[in-house]
Amino acid sequence: MASDKLLILLSAIALASGDVSHILEDPSTEPPPPLPYSFSYTAGRFPGHADRQHSEVSDGSGVVKGSFSYVDPRQKVRTVDYVADREGFHPVLSDVPPEHPTDSESVAQAKDRHFQLYARIAEEHAHPENVVQSVPRQTEAVAAAAAKHAQLFRVIAEQHARIAAEREALQREEEERQHLQELQEIGH
Repeated sequence: MASDKLLILLSAIALASGDVSHILEDPSTEPPPPLPYSFSYTAGRFPGHADRQHSEVSDGSGVVKGSFSYVDPRQKVRTVDYVADREGFHPVLSDVPPEHPTDSESVAQAKDRHFQLYARIAEEHAHPENVVQSVPRQTEAVAAAAAKHAQLFRVIAEQHARIAAEREALQREEEERQHLQELQEIGH
């Protein structure tokens, strides 16, 4: 038992007197040497068919230059050359897509009519105080239908009120009958 305590004490002294000077020193790590690389590949959707390729080269200092190509939906090969450096990613499309088609005469006229109508409506809405408020008017047929509806609504409302009163009277009668029955049972 005393030997166990002595062993623990010696172990603690040995650990406490260990050399930790390397922990206290100012650590300075040398930057790793440049690791340049280069790769390229060609791929396709099925064997023997190449529809995209990519190649890239890095000098190891953080500058990457590359190029990739693909077949667009119009079956045209598109190529993008790029440089990636500390300033960002800088792509250059080598084949600029075609301009939008020009409008036909009828399309140009339709657009012009649309813009004129839009401008007129925008001007009207810019000055709402000048807009004449139109209130819908009822025709004779609509007025007659509305009057018929109102009459039917009154008849139905009267029927509902009558039915509710009858139910209430029946419920009161049932409650009185039950009360009398309870009194008779108590009296026996």
